Amino acid sequence: MKWKIAYGLALCAAVTAFAQEPYKFQTEIQIGGEGGWDILTIEGNRLYLSHATKVVVVDLNKNAVVGEIADTPGVHGFVAVPELKRGFSSNGKENKSSVVDLTTLKTISKIDTGESPDAIVYEPRHHEVYVFNHRGNSVTVIDANETKIVATIPLGGSPEFADVDPAAGRVYCNIEDKSEVVAIDAAKHEVLAHWSIAPGEEPSGIALDAAHHRLFSGCHNKMMTMLDTETGKVVTTVPICSGTDGATFDDAMQLAFASCGDGATTITKEESPDKLAVLQTLKTERGARTMAIDPKTHRIYLPTAQFQPPPSPSPGASPGRPTIVPNTLKLLVYGPVESANH
Repeated sequence: MKWKIAYGLALCAAVTAFAQEPYKFQTEIQIGGEGGWDILTIEGNRLYLSHATKVVVVDLNKNAVVGEIADTPGVHGFVAVPELKRGFSSNGKENKSSVVDLTTLKTISKIDTGESPDAIVYEPRHHEVYVFNHRGNSVTVIDANETKIVATIPLGGSPEFADVDPAAGRVYCNIEDKSEVVAIDAAKHEVLAHWSIAPGEEPSGIALDAAHHRLFSGCHNKMMTMLDTETGKVVTTVPICSGTDGATFDDAMQLAFASCGDGATTITKEESPDKLAVLQTLKTERGARTMAIDPKTHRIYLPTAQFQPPPSPSPGASPGRPTIVPNTLKLLVYGPVESANH
């Protein structure tokens, strides 16, 4: 009972501002260039945004682009490891991970991965990088110190986003085509469990509340699931926006976010370890499907661009996809009202 009281008091204090002051638009950061985008990550005051064949580096203190990492064909994600002064990318079109000097932003070397590397995370306890191979149905584990492969773990399906719990010695990943989460033992490099997220289907974004052993998965059937990582059971679900891709969790505020391509981000509040409630459906812009959060400011960053409709299809042909207007890529920045006033 004591932990429940303490949890409730801490949560009440943390989210008081959000009860009356939901997230609001703050600013835009112009990125420009051509081509699509995917995963973005934040480390310190730097934001790393995958952009076609490069990674764009944004200084969050200046709200401006300060550099780029070149030669990352079909890049999906980038993870920075400041203590080693290097970073790692997942280059989807060449089945490689670039090893990058964070000071010069130059590529040091490249490491072969499985087929179509996508999500990428750093596991600090063992100083290893996990590169999830979407079509390879596996994860390539890289020793970040030695920059060499130490394991390839089969996952039994197509991995999407992943998250890390160093204290528990686990890495979690959504398996999109199986509608499940896999739990990986970081010491043994083995899959510990496959957990169904039913009634959730086709999970993409994932986020972890390590303190309360809760894992959030944004699903394509417009649902977020909250799973107990001690039992492997889904404890509750809430409705979310359509076309979700990214997700994140704010430990201080106990908020879970799901960003969607339909032009909305669903913000939910973990009111207790067994209760999740929708706090706000934040209007963003069409295409803003991935996101990252700055834990210091609680601001969220979502990339999107302008689109032009495809030409009319030929008779009997399937309609094409909208194309991105060159030089319109930008980051949308949202934050709690109280941070906008400071």
